[in-house]
Amino acid sequence: MIRHIVFFTAKDKAHVDKIVDGLSVLAKIPHARRLEVARNRKSDRLGNEIDVIVYGEFDDEVELEAYKAHELYQESIRQVRPLRELRLAADYSMSTDAEMAGPTRGRN
Repeated sequence: MIRHIVFFTAKDKAHVDKIVDGLSVLAKIPHARRLEVARNRKSDRLGNEIDVIVYGEFDDEVELEAYKAHELYQESIRQVRPLRELRLAADYSMSTDAEMAGPTRGRN
């Protein structure tokens, strides 16, 4: 499984709702196992620059690429790009890239 996480900052904080609306179009794309669009709660003590987050889970690289090739993905870009200052994206594979932490780590 691939996790796809994208962070956005708004050029103008008054446009955060429009960014969320433009990104919400992505939820109609059928290739994601899970897709969420959310406003940052801005509760971190060290930094709260990020305004909006997109979180997606995809079965594999084929599904992620099909998602990015979909016409609604392009429509979302058309709506959001003029309103955003920054876009940071990261993808990682749960099976090969992730280090797991927590109470069960290291137990047999």
